Amino acid sequence: MLEQLLIFTRGGLILWTCKELANALKGSPIDTLIRSCLLEERSGAASYNYDAPGASYTLKWTFHNELGIVFVAVYQRILHLLYVEDLLAMVKREFSQIYDPKRTAYPDFDETFRQLKMEALARVEDLKRSNLNPVAGNAKKQVQGNNKLGFEGGKKKKSGSVAKNGGGTDGDDANGRKMENGHANGSFVTKDANLSSVVNGRENGSPNVGAFDVQKLQKLRAKGGGKKTDTVAKASKAEPNKKVTKKNRVWDDTATKETKLDFTDNAGEDGDRNIDFVAADQGESMMDKEEIVSSESEEEEEQEDAGKNRKPHAKSKGWFSSMFQSLAGKANLEKSDLEPALKALKDRLMTKNVAEEIVEKLCESVAASLEGKKLASFTRISSTVQAAMEEALVRILTPRRSIDILRDVHAAKEQRKPYVVVFVGVNGVGKSTNLAKVAYWLLQHNVSVMMAACDTFRSGAVEQLRTHARRLQIPIFEKGYEKDPAVVAKEAIQEASRNGSDVVLVDTAGRMQDNEPLMRALSKLIYLNNPDLVLFVGEALVGNDAVDQLSKFNQKLADLSASANPRLIDGILLTKFDTVDDKVGAALSMVYISGAPVMFVGCGQSYTDLKKLNVKSIVKTLLK
Repeated sequence: MLEQLLIFTRGGLILWTCKELANALKGSPIDTLIRSCLLEERSGAASYNYDAPGASYTLKWTFHNELGIVFVAVYQRILHLLYVEDLLAMVKREFSQIYDPKRTAYPDFDETFRQLKMEALARVEDLKRSNLNPVAGNAKKQVQGNNKLGFEGGKKKKSGSVAKNGGGTDGDDANGRKMENGHANGSFVTKDANLSSVVNGRENGSPNVGAFDVQKLQKLRAKGGGKKTDTVAKASKAEPNKKVTKKNRVWDDTATKETKLDFTDNAGEDGDRNIDFVAADQGESMMDKEEIVSSESEEEEEQEDAGKNRKPHAKSKGWFSSMFQSLAGKANLEKSDLEPALKALKDRLMTKNVAEEIVEKLCESVAASLEGKKLASFTRISSTVQAAMEEALVRILTPRRSIDILRDVHAAKEQRKPYVVVFVGVNGVGKSTNLAKVAYWLLQHNVSVMMAACDTFRSGAVEQLRTHARRLQIPIFEKGYEKDPAVVAKEAIQEASRNGSDVVLVDTAGRMQDNEPLMRALSKLIYLNNPDLVLFVGEALVGNDAVDQLSKFNQKLADLSASANPRLIDGILLTKFDTVDDKVGAALSMVYISGAPVMFVGCGQSYTDLKKLNVKSIVKTLLK
């Protein structure tokens, strides 16, 4: 049974709901669909499943892109309703004919919907009957054919024995009977071969049917054998490849002067004095600097240059038709019109290190948002698709909530409790280093910080964090190795409350997303201490693996948590961003799969090399 059908604009104005289906929906499936699917550029999916306490719904939808209207149907997931898609298509067709932008209510559409629903149900019933009737008809014909065949076969058997006793033309008659039998059975064998074999218990086809010439087969084998020997000979020639030896790299004699990266403290009495100058020498953190993005005029110049660099035959191909189309405009965009531009865009995004799964979903969503839309005059399809993709990428990468940590820190300070940040991630991504960068940035804003060394698994992890704490002159809470990280974090938070520290930065051990014991320990740490922010630290170098890492981290944290409402990843810290050049797709993959914003970007080795994610710059790089 259909639970609800709604029609609303992209702006959120509800135009019509079915009064017949005034069932009280449990939870808020429509709001969740808009937040999690339509606004997140996942509208290319076929359906959306929503789980609420005591109910599970499936939602299907369609768009009228030219009018900016969304049609949504809601029904119980356990009921596989076959008519929903047809019903939505019919409702879309009929409602678009009476739609008026000035109207906000359509009470007269109730009767139309009632007729459309009856028509959709009737179509499904007819389809079921048409699927069942041919099977019954085939079985009936088979039984009749077999009875007739049995009767004729009996007569022929007798005549065959007479011919055998009498001699003469028994061979011709036998061959004729076999062929006749084969033809007679062919009338129903082609309809349902499986049933005929079951009824007869043997194959009714003649052994002479499909006979071939032996001489021809020998010739074909001789030809094929010759080709095979040639290919084998070629393969044997190609096998002995010469082993390529790697040449030694020739380094340039003129070595450039590089900044000193070795900050090891000098042993001596004035060791403390050297540490005092560390914070001053590092300078201002890049988090507080505004990144300058090139203007739109520069983008237009780049597009013009790209147009000039195209091959001449590409311009000449379909010149008149494309010019006429750009002048007159296209009536409505179809999926076939969008496919070439979307394919080019898909290839471009994948070269920028965006996960293939994410690219396909994005292209499906953009196609769904443009299909049926009218193309404006003097506008190319490729530029329209690119503009839609750019808008989608900006919407995905822009945080949906405030990521102002300093404001949250001051709010926690007013409540007289420390603000707790837990850094999680796989091995070797730079959690400890970037934790020190975050601490340095917070110190510049007069926030007192304490580190908690909860990586009690990796050798040297505590010493590494101790070195950062000594250089930044901030306290560190440590209990050594082979301790329970959850207990160490809890004691660190209690110590910070006693000492009046504003922020506690919790360092955890690196772990692979498939390592269940370590994921269970991490889930316990988060459950016991209830941190204010769970930061996933990920490399900008990963491609398809970003989807696997984040989705499994979230899944394990949800499955292994003892809480009914488990904490998941709240934000992302993207490291090694200075090593990827224009391959910035990992940021898009991580945000799309988790819904969490990128809060920090690590872009170097020093404490100041931490900055915010510039959404416009990332989108421009992805589409360049």
